[in-house]
Amino acid sequence: MSETLTIPRPDDWHLHLRDGAVLQAVLPETARHFARAIIMPNLVPPVITGADAAAYRDRILAALPSDMSFEPLMTLYLTENTDPSDVAAAQASGLIKAVKLYPAGATTNSASGVRDFDKVRGVLEKMAEIGLPLCVHGEVTDAEIDIFDREAVFIDRVLDPLRRATPGLRVVMEHITTRDGVDYVKAHDEALGATITTHHLVINRNHILVGGIRPHYYCLPVAKREEHRLALRAAATSGDKRFFLGTDSAPHTDPNKESACGCAGCFTATNTLSILAEVFEQEGALDHLSGFVSEHGPAFYGLPVNADTLTLTKGAAVPYPDKIDTDDGPVTLFDPQMPLHWRVS
Repeated sequence: MSETLTIPRPDDWHLHLRDGAVLQAVLPETARHFARAIIMPNLVPPVITGADAAAYRDRILAALPSDMSFEPLMTLYLTENTDPSDVAAAQASGLIKAVKLYPAGATTNSASGVRDFDKVRGVLEKMAEIGLPLCVHGEVTDAEIDIFDREAVFIDRVLDPLRRATPGLRVVMEHITTRDGVDYVKAHDEALGATITTHHLVINRNHILVGGIRPHYYCLPVAKREEHRLALRAAATSGDKRFFLGTDSAPHTDPNKESACGCAGCFTATNTLSILAEVFEQEGALDHLSGFVSEHGPAFYGLPVNADTLTLTKGAAVPYPDKIDTDDGPVTLFDPQMPLHWRVS
């Protein structure tokens, strides 16, 4: 016997689509299920200006198969030279929905990020004035800080002072990975939200390191201890509107993942909804799945919930491909190491 669950068509509030051949191959994997997505701007070169964002949006739409519907929600990459007036104009035109803060060196293609936060004060104040959210990669990059502690230290040293200095700024703590992140969000009002990835609900740091290095589980922020994974699962399945899905689905070709200095990122676009249904069922919280994937994100960003629906049906294990082929090489799909019984239609 099967069970069914019908929900509004979901959105992804943190997505990497890359460019060129990889974009062509991975975009349909998201558009098959998701109506909209916040598109990360860390290309090479990065998406810094409104003109950059418009050009990237056009490349995304050109790559979209004609039988699919999908709206890319564009962002700008915050640099120490970002022009507040360009940001305001891009928002006023409807082009962008957020600005992305990468501390310099924090993750893939983040070399152009912020080192001196005083130099972006004017941009942040303009964003607070016009109600434009700041999406934050929440890690410090100091060499003396252990990689597993960088999120907690960022909250204390950077995020909390930044928010206190810029009243009214709406902030999304992206891809939180710790109990510290969960607790910080829960201690504040709904001007602060957080995305949680699919893979951080499934893996802890043992999956990366035990029994050999597994590069396809290596991501940034890196997966943490089991206690943190459990805190994320509790937050995601709680029904709290401050937590919503941002997959951080991050495609890299296998040669770039399986190298002496492999890239960070888990590619989850294809099987995310099946994985999440499994996780929410395990937590006895299927009634909260719609909120997490379809409702809380639009509420934070001031957008309507999608009118279209999709249905998840529980039955026999769903087969997913091991890899997605691109003209630049194969991209390995995230393996949750459990059978997935929820099929999306």
